[in-house]
Amino acid sequence: MSGATLEAYLASRTANGDGPAPDVAAVIQRLATAALVVRKIMNQGALDTAFSGTPGFSNSDGDLQKNLDVLCNELFLSCLQGAPVAYYASEELEKPVLLNPAAHLAVAIDPLDGSSNIENNVSIGTIFSVLPAAKGPDVDPSQSFLQPGNRQLAAGFFIYGPQTALVLSLGKGTEIFIFSNRLGCFVEAYKSVSIPERTSEFAINMSNYRHWEEAIRLYVDDCLAGSEGPRERDFNMRWIASLVADTYRILVRGGIFLYPADGRKGYHQGRLRLVYEANPIAFIIENAGGAATNSITRILDLVPENLHQRVPLAFGSRREVARVARYHVDPNMIGERAPLFGKRGLFRA
Repeated sequence: MSGATLEAYLASRTANGDGPAPDVAAVIQRLATAALVVRKIMNQGALDTAFSGTPGFSNSDGDLQKNLDVLCNELFLSCLQGAPVAYYASEELEKPVLLNPAAHLAVAIDPLDGSSNIENNVSIGTIFSVLPAAKGPDVDPSQSFLQPGNRQLAAGFFIYGPQTALVLSLGKGTEIFIFSNRLGCFVEAYKSVSIPERTSEFAINMSNYRHWEEAIRLYVDDCLAGSEGPRERDFNMRWIASLVADTYRILVRGGIFLYPADGRKGYHQGRLRLVYEANPIAFIIENAGGAATNSITRILDLVPENLHQRVPLAFGSRREVARVARYHVDPNMIGERAPLFGKRGLFRA
């Protein structure tokens, strides 16, 4: 049965005093409005002139931009003009943009996550983080985004797929809203999402196996060994290569996602961006009962060093994320990987 509309949900949470401040709610509403414009463009697919192609430029991290990357960034930046937002930071911009110096919020955004999948008709999305803006007469705009993720006021992502959905956390639980064509708005479909602690499903790009550090290889080897290995159960592997799509699947049915650092040039510090990818995803996952780390340390405790900092990322079912950390602390996993104990349940997670 359908729940409240997004507007009613935000109004109720704000009125009860356990939800967002009115300014945060207003920002989320504006982002939702822009996301519906993106949705219309997606639905046109290759029939829309902006859908594919590249302008020949690179974004802040040197990745080749798609036309749609640029368009989506412009859409979200435009939608926040006049909103209670002091600073706007984006994957597509080298530096933050000053919008309203009197405002008290900052928004970090990946306008189109997974844009390399545009032509493949794979679900892609928009990831956002809402933070308190740093204030002061001589404050550097970047300071608003160099805060640990545990200071986020709200985080979420829109996913443009068979259903257009908004996954949202205001710091107390994680909700999923689906866009209703009949009502013309987002409607709550999954209330208080809860990720199971255990899982038998993992997501990782196996083509990079030879580049991983030993701890990640050992973890994946044990999963692949299935019921005959030290884990004593069979695992399924999933890899969509779209962060929002993989996250959505884990929220709905559990699992673990890994994008570790590896030995390739440009990947030694991980590949995903801490401020506008890992932090909002970690916020969403933790508020759904899961965990998120850089393989060892909690993501939300990391203090960003720069706006576009990269980080390894492991998130999903809590016990499985903790197990990945143990492989890094003790790669031999004595008592768990050794043949003598391989079939005994006393030492198992």
